[in-house]
Amino acid sequence: MALKAVLFDFNGVIINDEPIHKQLIEQLLVEENLRPIPGEFEEVCLGRSDRVCLAELLKRRGRFVSETYLLQLMQRKAQAYQQELEKIPNLPTYPGLEDLVFQARSQQLKLAVVSGAMRSEIELVLQRLNLTQYFSVLVAGDDMTTSKPEPDGYLLAVERLNQLYPELRLQPRECIAIEDTPAGIQAAKTAKIPVVGVANTYPFHMMQRQANWAVDYLNQLDLEWVQQVLSKANSQATVAEC
Repeated sequence: MALKAVLFDFNGVIINDEPIHKQLIEQLLVEENLRPIPGEFEEVCLGRSDRVCLAELLKRRGRFVSETYLLQLMQRKAQAYQQELEKIPNLPTYPGLEDLVFQARSQQLKLAVVSGAMRSEIELVLQRLNLTQYFSVLVAGDDMTTSKPEPDGYLLAVERLNQLYPELRLQPRECIAIEDTPAGIQAAKTAKIPVVGVANTYPFHMMQRQANWAVDYLNQLDLEWVQQVLSKANSQATVAEC
C-alpha cells in the first residue's frame, strides 16, 4: 500500500487566522455579557471546533444553552468572520502551502480538509485562494457534533473519499494528516492516520514529540519521501498480518 490522500487541517495550516478567531470569540462573549479571560482561548479553543469551544466557554461561566442557540452563536461568528476577511486584500497563508498542494497534485493524491471550522468559512477561504477545485472533500464543524481530539472528522473524510472514488479503496493508513495542534494530532492518530505536525502554532519540539513527523514549514515536507516511508511501513504491516 502507498500514500493516496493528504488531509489538511484548516485554521493554523491553510490560513493563519487564529488571531481573528480569538477576537471574534471574545467579542461573542462580551455580547453575551460575559468576560473574556486571558489565555482561555488558547487553552479551550485551539484545535477544537467552534461548537465545542463556545459550549465549554459558556459552561465555565455557568451558562448552558440549547442546541438551537449554540447554532445561532456559531452562525453569528461565521458571519463576523466573513466580514473580517472582506477587510483583508491578501489572506494570510503559511509558507509552502501552494508548493505542497502542487506536490500532491503531481502525485495524483486526493486532497481533503478536516476541520472544526464552519463550512462557509472553509469554502470562502479556499475560493479566495483559488484552491477550491483541488479539495474534493470538506469535513467541517457543522458536519458533526464531536470535535478533535476525537477521530470522527478524519474517519468521515476517509469515508467520503471512498464514496467519491470507490476505486480508491482508501484506508486510514494510506493517508497523511497535516496538523498544527496537539488535539488535531491526537485525532489523526486515533483514526490510525499518520500525521505531520507543522510548527505554525506550537513549537517544533512539541510537534516532534507528538506527530509521526514534524516540519517548521509546509515546503519542508517531501511527499515522495513520505510515500516511500509509508509504502515500506505498510508492506511490513501486511507481512506481519500474514
